[in-house]
Amino acid sequence: METKALILITVAMTMLGMALGASHTVGAPHGSWDLQTNYSQWVSRIRFTTGDELKFQYSAAVHNVVEVSKTGYDSCNGSSPIATFPSGNDVVPLATVGTHYFICGVSRHCDAGMKVEVNVKSKEVRTVQRCRRRGNRRRCQSETVLSSAAAAGVDQSTVARLGLIVVAAGLTLFF
Repeated sequence: METKALILITVAMTMLGMALGASHTVGAPHGSWDLQTNYSQWVSRIRFTTGDELKFQYSAAVHNVVEVSKTGYDSCNGSSPIATFPSGNDVVPLATVGTHYFICGVSRHCDAGMKVEVNVKSKEVRTVQRCRRRGNRRRCQSETVLSSAAAAGVDQSTVARLGLIVVAAGLTLFF
């Protein structure tokens, strides 16, 4: 009986984690929020979606994180910040689709490359590449498709809520 309850709890936590999004430590696994990390390279390996979060880990005595507009990002100017994060262990939710810009507001750090541009996409939409072979030639085409839940008109939070209700009902039956 305890094993079944543990399995149900594990399934519920997994579903909740999938619905909420991923946590990305900026610069990980080989860097952090510092002057040595190549953020363009780091971002290129990750697909950010709504519900994800960024974790900035750094020495608060040396750095900070400032969310800025594209203009502030391009000019390394944090004088009109969208938000400022000074703790050294900051978690920034990526709640909206679009490009988000972050810089270090300490003098000359942004100019030295301490800035990151994060493009956040919707969870429901993804790009797939379909390839066909004709003789020796291969022709590939990219297309944007909806996830099966989105195509059916089902919201991700609804799926998570239903999953939690099923798990709660299962736990009630076991006890």
